[in-house]
Amino acid sequence: MKHALVLAPFDGDCLARLRQRLRVTHESWLDTGELHDPAVLARRLRDDQTSYLVVEADFVFEDVMQQAPLLEMIGVCRNALNHIDLDAATQRGILVVNALGRNAMAVAELTIGLMLGLARPIAAAHRHIVERRWQDPVAGYTQFRGVELAGKTAGIIGLGAIGRLVAQRLRAFDMRVIAHDPFVSAEQAAKSGVSLTDLDRLLADSDYVLIHAAAAEATMGLIGEAQLARMKPMARLVNTSAAGVVDEQALIAALAAHRIAGAALDVFEGQPLPESSPLLALDNVLLTPHMGGATAETVLRQSAMISEDILLALDGKQPRRLVNAAAWATWQERHGRAATQR
Repeated sequence: MKHALVLAPFDGDCLARLRQRLRVTHESWLDTGELHDPAVLARRLRDDQTSYLVVEADFVFEDVMQQAPLLEMIGVCRNALNHIDLDAATQRGILVVNALGRNAMAVAELTIGLMLGLARPIAAAHRHIVERRWQDPVAGYTQFRGVELAGKTAGIIGLGAIGRLVAQRLRAFDMRVIAHDPFVSAEQAAKSGVSLTDLDRLLADSDYVLIHAAAAEATMGLIGEAQLARMKPMARLVNTSAAGVVDEQALIAALAAHRIAGAALDVFEGQPLPESSPLLALDNVLLTPHMGGATAETVLRQSAMISEDILLALDGKQPRRLVNAAAWATWQERHGRAATQR
């Protein structure tokens, strides 16, 4: 039987299905607490004669592939592929699949939760009680008065899978939803009940600015000092996307000066957040430790996606989520199979 090394969180039932066809070693990096040194990973793939490698955060570059002659497929349990040398894999006929959208629902729901946490100071109110500071019986009406989402405008920057899920849910709060995404047509946006607008207008009109732009060279620094200055004084910003999309120092300055009302952040320039970060001293931020995709359902989805594609490859069929289609012909020739195109 061929060998599969799974270094990502993975569902037990999916592992059991793979074990009917493969020798499977499962060592989630979240359990071991470490990522493989590329040289160590290369030796392991070679010595274990690994054909299928599943990763989430481990780096798989050309030097690793060079030392893994039996490697047929790399399954990536995330959307991004910046830690995989896709060109090298394609040249060697190594199939690469990923779990696109596996955490979209999780991130969308956290975004809604963070919006509610900004509108109603739930975390601060909880601390007020458990720290035994609730002495005034009417403190809930005086110290913790919030605002409602209904009737407010939410501006979504990036109307991809997560942005669309957020938009659908915000309509249930009776919010007006607008979006900026140069890659989405007005007709596509309308299907999610969203009106497209330019970035400047979105920032000026929104009570909540929600960042769902993909991390890319073009989006780094998209929201800086000038953009924050266009926001309403009572507006709030939520970033569950990528730290670099928002200029963290410019955001800190805007929050400290109360030029905007607040922000909720799940991503940061440094993770874990350094103890010296000014964000920790601000009273108008809500911080979570990059947990946007951390749900049991995310693990189930990524496991189902990757295991399905591994089983398809074992049957000589093209994986559904193949990201380097140019490798398919080489893979077929390399393994001498009359594989069928899906």
